Amino acid sequence: MTAADLAALVERARVILLDFDGPVCSIFAQHPASAVAHQLRKLLVDQAVTLPTEILNEPDPLAVLRFTATLGRPAVVRLVDEAMTREEVTAARTAEPTPYGREVIVAAQQTGRQVAVVSNNSANSVHAYLNARRLTAYVHPVIGRPEAAPERMKPDPFPVLAAVRELGAEPQDCVLVGDSVSDIEAAHAAGVAAIGYANKPGKRERFGAADAVIDSMADLVTAFSVKEL
Repeated sequence: MTAADLAALVERARVILLDFDGPVCSIFAQHPASAVAHQLRKLLVDQAVTLPTEILNEPDPLAVLRFTATLGRPAVVRLVDEAMTREEVTAARTAEPTPYGREVIVAAQQTGRQVAVVSNNSANSVHAYLNARRLTAYVHPVIGRPEAAPERMKPDPFPVLAAVRELGAEPQDCVLVGDSVSDIEAAHAAGVAAIGYANKPGKRERFGAADAVIDSMADLVTAFSVKEL
């Protein structure tokens, strides 16, 4: 895809939906995700939950949280979800901004678009980051993971559809920017175009289903500029 092709895709979008951890910032840059996953496992063991091998070795706290949805124990799900939210809010204080992530948000609004965040992280942690970076006025709504319902996180389209509804938009007027296959799947299941952000080696090859792939958020800033010329 050429820069002009990306600009044409962006031009059709009146709403920019951003995943949070990746396109906007690296939330666990100074508060390691693996340490958070360890804390969640301890909490599960304290609740007499037997952990399968894959969860014992899982460094992604969201995967540990997703596992709780298989337990059939709503109180435990809520307990772990609340613990995860506390850890995320702490992590948001030291999150590292993604290069050109802020510029994308500002440029999108300056070119007449609405910007929303659709994340598997908690809404509280997203708000904490946006407040600290003075970006709150640029982003609405913030759709975090459904409370105590990890099975409805992306790739389930539920969060994407929630953002589209709250904005009063149509799916075809939106584009979602995400750095995982689950972002692409959730967007397409909701009828929304998807841009894969290949921020690590090997990701570009995994984004074959995306409508476009970028290596830097600067590519989006350029795409907005091309549209305006």
